[in-house]
Amino acid sequence: MEGHMVVLRPVRPYSKPKVGIWLSVVEPDQLVGFAQDAELAGCDSVWVPEHLIWPDVIRSKYPYRDDGAPPVPSAVNLYDPWVLLGGVASKTTTIRLGTCVYVLPLRDPLVTARAVATLDILSGGRVILGAGLGWMAEEFAAAGIDFRTRAARCDEIVPVLRSLWSNEITSSNGRFVKLPPVHFNPKPPRGAKLPIVFGGESEHALRRAARLGNGWLGTWHTPESTRDVVARIGSYLAEYGRGDEDFEITVMVSPREVTEQVVVDFYQAGADRICVGSPRAPLRVWPEVLEKLGTVLQSPALR
Repeated sequence: MEGHMVVLRPVRPYSKPKVGIWLSVVEPDQLVGFAQDAELAGCDSVWVPEHLIWPDVIRSKYPYRDDGAPPVPSAVNLYDPWVLLGGVASKTTTIRLGTCVYVLPLRDPLVTARAVATLDILSGGRVILGAGLGWMAEEFAAAGIDFRTRAARCDEIVPVLRSLWSNEITSSNGRFVKLPPVHFNPKPPRGAKLPIVFGGESEHALRRAARLGNGWLGTWHTPESTRDVVARIGSYLAEYGRGDEDFEITVMVSPREVTEQVVVDFYQAGADRICVGSPRAPLRVWPEVLEKLGTVLQSPALR
């Protein structure tokens, strides 16, 4: 895959469900071109996986594999998502820019708020903050942050982010986030409505998404399992007095699974978006995947 290829003419409006793609599956000098091709193929979004560091020795169990093994080798390339997506934003016009997922409790909320707001302003309101608690205790230890308090930290960080993005003055006197009254400008275009969506598969994770978020990111689901999760999240939204109008369900699928029927099945199961990605798919498959996606997304069945 040299440079980037124009796959097909741009497809608008986006399909039902919308289709996004991981942006970690090509070489560093191809990332922006790959995102441009995804936009031309009709993908609505690109997503960057994220970790601050990758420990040399990992005893924590990866929650999305039966054997608990890490999903990628220790020498994996890791990028600052906001810098990378800023480069993508400068060369695209409509595709949305997401993280899948940003380890929110590892960062000072002021730093996160500034980075996210800056990208949202420069991109014209295209950012989706995909957030998670993190699963590697060793990563937290390297950063000097208590792994055991990450959920409580997240619960304090989210309202502070929303306040910084919308209110003239923000302050906090939480257990973990203590902030005197401060100004924060400029605001992102959507203010407090800038979407924050949460990953995670446990009941606590689903409830967190329903309580604090604008969506949920699922990992390696089938249409059948998606239908079950959608129903559970719907019940949690109702419990918290929220509707589902501004709540998006995004489910990750393997590139080899993407056909017109699969996309239809996920939509009928309640998914608003599928995200095509695999940390283990070889580089050579991705040009073919984008070309196939471009064809699938032009199907009348998905309009």
